[in-house]
Amino acid sequence: MSPIVLPPGLLARSVLGESWQTWLDALPARAAAVLDEWGLRRDGEHAWHGHASLVLPVLDDGRPAVLKLAYDGDTESVDEPLALRTWDGAGAVRLLRADPRRRALLLERLERTDLAERWDVEACELVAGLYRQLHVPASPRFGDLADWVSPDLDRLARLPRSAPIPHRYVEQAVSTGRSLLADPPPARLLHADLHYGNVLAADREPWLAIDPKPVAGDPQFEPAPMLINRMQELGTGSLLREGLRQRFHTLIDAAGLDEERARDWVIVRMIINAGWTLADAERTGRGLDAADRSWITRCITVAKAVQD
Repeated sequence: MSPIVLPPGLLARSVLGESWQTWLDALPARAAAVLDEWGLRRDGEHAWHGHASLVLPVLDDGRPAVLKLAYDGDTESVDEPLALRTWDGAGAVRLLRADPRRRALLLERLERTDLAERWDVEACELVAGLYRQLHVPASPRFGDLADWVSPDLDRLARLPRSAPIPHRYVEQAVSTGRSLLADPPPARLLHADLHYGNVLAADREPWLAIDPKPVAGDPQFEPAPMLINRMQELGTGSLLREGLRQRFHTLIDAAGLDEERARDWVIVRMIINAGWTLADAERTGRGLDAADRSWITRCITVAKAVQD
């Protein structure tokens, strides 16, 4: 088998900073070492990738599987093996083996078909069904949602009024977010990043979730990723707003979520996402580019749509 060649899309992450470049430089050797130690054989020359991971199709004693190696700095996914063990294949991909120190996971191999081509309302119904499977009581070993969100709210609160996010939305997100955290429901294990691309077709179940960002918290936190993705197909203006509202109500009705809390969390998450864009631009020492401004506009559009 030839040396491991990283996909161009993953190599492009080097622009995100020195830690990414360091991880990418070491990744082929790390992957080769895990393949050897676990007795895995690559199944073809191709490699796949997520936003922060390399995925290699392999054979584990003749059984199709995938080896996933995550970016060391992706702290949001550090509890992925614990979550996958908790779910044990119910609603999510099954974990076969893990080495948390090297961020290496051996997973059952699913199909390459995701929900991107499904009618968005149908996809929302399918994802709502996964919520019901995944939202099991969370063990104390998982990080708490308040520890995730509070630093982001504090960062938003420090933004100057001149920041390129309407200040009324910043104030609303900070106030609403702190109120939500002050009065939480019983904690459930959340996926936290369940969207069309993170649900794959499978043999043993029609659809299974992948790539969780596990955290213990309010189930009403979940819907935002299903709204911010695939927005372009909804059109513009009133069509876009109505399409986003239809997705939102499909998710909460099918999953039995609380409408008010789910709406509030969408608003909070969207403004936090916009704030991350500002923080990334500042961290890398560059100004906002057209893509950054477009993303901020998308976030504000979703926040506005669910409360118009």
